[in-house]
Amino acid sequence: MRGLTARWRTWRDEHRWAVRLIRRLLLVGAAGAVLLAVATAASVAWVRDDAEGHMFAAADVPAAPVALVLGAQVEADGTPSPFLAARLEIARQLFDAGKVKVVLVSGDHMDWDYDEPDAMRRWLVDRGVPAEKVVLDHAGFDTYDSCARARRVFGVRQATVVTQSFHLPRAVALCRQAGIETNGVGDDTVRRFAEQWRVSATREYGACVKAAVDVLSGRDPVHLGRRETGVDDALRAG
Repeated sequence: MRGLTARWRTWRDEHRWAVRLIRRLLLVGAAGAVLLAVATAASVAWVRDDAEGHMFAAADVPAAPVALVLGAQVEADGTPSPFLAARLEIARQLFDAGKVKVVLVSGDHMDWDYDEPDAMRRWLVDRGVPAEKVVLDHAGFDTYDSCARARRVFGVRQATVVTQSFHLPRAVALCRQAGIETNGVGDDTVRRFAEQWRVSATREYGACVKAAVDVLSGRDPVHLGRRETGVDDALRAG
């Protein structure tokens, strides 16, 4: 034991720079972990506070001109995943109840062979929503982009955003920050997919930090593009 102690002291004396570096790295790591925890807590608190009072059940949500349905995974055969189909079902119910007049479907179509918005449109039209009342946003690559494009590209000023309930506070907060008078309806029917639900809900903590960074930076969507009149045209058509 004495030999080991002596060897450690000899190594320490010969490599004091390494000992100091390790200590500094440990301090930096600890400080980084604390900062990350604070940033996450602050971001989650901001999201929940901004969404407070703006989340409803489908039967209770106030009427709005537009339902903004956020995209999610589409299967290889082109059908919406259960999470996405549940969102679309809420939008269909809102349209049938006269609580929205137009459905704006916003999702990922970055790759030619992967098209969330068109799959969403087909699902709605197959279930009775008139095709002329479904408007497609092909560049809704994330929630921030979908909300920003809804306002800046499609001119939406008032909307009901539709997604899963774990995602709803962030979606409402981001759309409100984009300048849209927003309420939201969240789906809970896919909780039966317990593992996927748990993983997705856990990811919301990091997503809230990203949302705060996006808002603070005021970044443009990945693809802003020109002004589109699809929503205006569908609303004017009655």
